[in-house]
Amino acid sequence: MAHLRDDWSRFSPRQKMQRWVVMLLCALAIAWSISSIEVIWAWVWDAPQQMGDLFGRMYPPDASNLAAILRVLLDTVNIATVATAIAVVVSLPVALLAAQNTTPNRATLWLGRFILVSSRSINTIIWALLFVAIFGPGAVAGIVAIMFRSIGFVGKLLGEAIEEIDKRPVEALEATGATRFKVILYAIVPQVMPTFWAVAILRWDINLRESTVLGLVGAGGIGIILQGAIDTFRWPEVATILLAIVALVILGEIVSAWLRRRIL
Repeated sequence: MAHLRDDWSRFSPRQKMQRWVVMLLCALAIAWSISSIEVIWAWVWDAPQQMGDLFGRMYPPDASNLAAILRVLLDTVNIATVATAIAVVVSLPVALLAAQNTTPNRATLWLGRFILVSSRSINTIIWALLFVAIFGPGAVAGIVAIMFRSIGFVGKLLGEAIEEIDKRPVEALEATGATRFKVILYAIVPQVMPTFWAVAILRWDINLRESTVLGLVGAGGIGIILQGAIDTFRWPEVATILLAIVALVILGEIVSAWLRRRIL
């Protein structure tokens, strides 16, 4: 009976050396990153004391302005819902352009992918700053900002789902002489509808969170009164607003889970 070798090792000496070199390079990169951002360490060490003082100022929460908070919270939900609804409708044709098996030609393929990359490359807050400058402060800027950001997210996932469809229904319809529109409508759309609804619900859940901070740049939602309360040092009201945001996010999770069970 053969004996197991006592000197067995998972990695060869060369592989061990490569792993140590990679870890050393990562450590050097982290050290360089920390040194380059000019961290004021005195503030870092003082942060726990400052957080304790701030939380002390927030307690107990002040609910005297609760009616206004709930009203703006509803505006936040409306911003996320309207923006998501528009985005999922607009993203479907963009996804068809960005998918290799449905795009008309190479130029439209790159056009669709350029739209998706452009949308996802810019953060929602940056979009909001841009559209506040165009539309002025308010919910319209927030809706358009979230919509532009969501098109890239939804369109990319739908485009990937379209590229992975079963080709046999498409080939069967094409063999009967069906038009391109009918092939898309009856062979492609039914296959991607589960993905469509799953992505739409997921994006609404994400947009609900993102819409809570748009008010910080004037794009509507509960962030407006949050910024106002912070600027005027009304910390008990800030606590109430933060609790309202947490409750909204939890409610959004519950609604999203319920929708997935009912639709998918």
